[in-house]
Amino acid sequence: MKKNINYLGLLCLIFSSIMSSCSSPEKSEEKVYDVVVYGATSSGVIAAYTAKTMGKSVLLIEPSQHLGGLTTGGLGYTDIGNKFAVTGLSRDFYRKLGDHYGKFEQWIFEPSVAKATFQEYLDRAGITVQYGFRVQEVENKEGIITKIALENAANLTEPLREVAGKMFIDATYEGDLMAKSGVTYAIGREANEVYGETYNGVQLMNGHQFPDGVDPYKVPGDPSSGLLWGISEGTLAEDGTGDDKIQAYNYRICLTNDPDNRIEITKPEGYDPSMFDLLVRLFEAQPEKRTINQYFIWSRMPNNKTDINNRGGFSTDMIGMNHEYPEGSYEKRQEIIDAHTFYTKSLLYFYKTDPRVPKELQEFMNEWGYPKDEYGDTDHWTPQLYVREVRRMVGEYVMTQANCVGEEVVEDGVGMAAYTMDSHNIQRVVVEKDGKKMVKNEGNVEIGGFGPYPIAYRSIIPKSNEAKNLLVPVALSASHIAYGSIRMEPVFMVLGQSAAVAASLALDEGLSVQDLSIEKLQTELRSNPLADGSTAEILVDNDDEGVEVTGAWEQQNRHGYGPTLLKSSENKNSINTVKFSPEVVENGDYDVYVYFSRTENASSQTKITISDGETENEVIVKESDIRVEGQTRGEWVKVGTNSLEVGTNPFVTVSTEGSDGTVVADAVLWVPAK
Repeated sequence: MKKNINYLGLLCLIFSSIMSSCSSPEKSEEKVYDVVVYGATSSGVIAAYTAKTMGKSVLLIEPSQHLGGLTTGGLGYTDIGNKFAVTGLSRDFYRKLGDHYGKFEQWIFEPSVAKATFQEYLDRAGITVQYGFRVQEVENKEGIITKIALENAANLTEPLREVAGKMFIDATYEGDLMAKSGVTYAIGREANEVYGETYNGVQLMNGHQFPDGVDPYKVPGDPSSGLLWGISEGTLAEDGTGDDKIQAYNYRICLTNDPDNRIEITKPEGYDPSMFDLLVRLFEAQPEKRTINQYFIWSRMPNNKTDINNRGGFSTDMIGMNHEYPEGSYEKRQEIIDAHTFYTKSLLYFYKTDPRVPKELQEFMNEWGYPKDEYGDTDHWTPQLYVREVRRMVGEYVMTQANCVGEEVVEDGVGMAAYTMDSHNIQRVVVEKDGKKMVKNEGNVEIGGFGPYPIAYRSIIPKSNEAKNLLVPVALSASHIAYGSIRMEPVFMVLGQSAAVAASLALDEGLSVQDLSIEKLQTELRSNPLADGSTAEILVDNDDEGVEVTGAWEQQNRHGYGPTLLKSSENKNSINTVKFSPEVVENGDYDVYVYFSRTENASSQTKITISDGETENEVIVKESDIRVEGQTRGEWVKVGTNSLEVGTNPFVTVSTEGSDGTVVADAVLWVPAK
């Protein structure tokens, strides 16, 4: 208890001393905000909404003019990993997208729809984003951040504006508030030996790679002619070696082939086709590759749009051109952003016009252009660069490869991750193989095969001696390779909510974020998933206790909802069943959903029995009616609505009766009816 009193006393002393001097971007009367959220990324929006819904005064600051980060910046083909990991308001966001598109959930979407959805959260909470203010100074007294000083990006001659707060959340990709607070952080790749990992540090692998033999020199075979554009002068270090280099950035490109909505791809000012001489050599080295998806991940979005990502040896990733970004000034970062914009627009124009581009690829590209109805205020180009990794805090706990693969499981989880350990290439260098010099990309890692795993609360808070009232849900504490698994937009939203709940509870109890009861935090997240006191949905997974399994079922560890799923093949001599029973804690009407995962030799139909505890109904779900879209292998199917009461014994049973192939029993969801 003594520690709490000391903390409160210091807070009171500090806040009283600054009350007369603080102002905000709102130019409001002198005020100390309960929670200051820096960064209106997807994580920041959810964090601000959560804190405000929990009754706190909130200020949301965005250094750019863009709302929603990457989720509204073109990344519409959601990196899910496993839907089981997407909880709370993050899941609610994808449900709201589903409402827009007439579905239960929607994981592929247009940028404008995502932006409008985030704006709905802010409007509902009465939050006005303060755009264009960038942190310059942070006042940190004995580990307590008292105020931050902001510059107006549109008017650098304007005096710095000070904002005082009791709790701070850095929801930026860059971790600028965290860094300026004096919190320890890492940049680049740790050597494998630092955390006992195998996929950190230098990794020369085959993913997104050049085939052997592609000459790196302007004049083939002549080093004196110089290297082609995009190839580094550096030498390749030993595998597993650490460095301060970071994985490549790119844009997630939104184009359309709708003639009524399409704007022509035009030549950027300063266009230089020699930037793509290396790409031409790649074309020549692999004449069998003549489809667009062999050079881009060309994902189709609703309404004839795209989310285009990097693929192969030479694509949208601007490899090795971003290493100064983490520690760069705002001006230097803008130079890097502008260079990436120029490169990407040039790449699209090159594909569209250069005679060296294979005919098949050029004809395809000429069907596409920029969408009139997206990014109208930025000339129809996304304002959000995909900054995959910038700074990473070194906090109370560092997430590592061991956490990803389940060798080390934390007990203070406040969110989950489930994506592959994923690093894009970091440098493009010259290597020698069999006496021949050739170009290779280095740094790509794609290692998966593991299930959802918890992310430690300690990984989103600094060390106690560095900052007692700061949470960092995006630039969190993780090794390079673990961050490659965690760094997904749905996860950032989950952690943003967790950070805001932690901040609110800590304020209520007069505690530092390090002294907050993890059990209390976890209970609040579990019992109040939408942060508004509404009835929580009920999920029963096949891995949960109390699920009744009869007959022969095979457990599969991948591609289901949650850690595992159950499969049972056709057996005319017996009927196999799995019974899912929810624990009802609040009376009401619930829509009932069953999760179906794609599987080989799937039965054309599955018999489902649903019961409210008194009456039973049978439903036949046809395999042809299950539509799975996006980066996932399964989908929820509504099978009915039940009125449920506390003390009754409702259930849903999945049966092999009448099946003609493999039946999957995975998870059942009871959602409070709207």
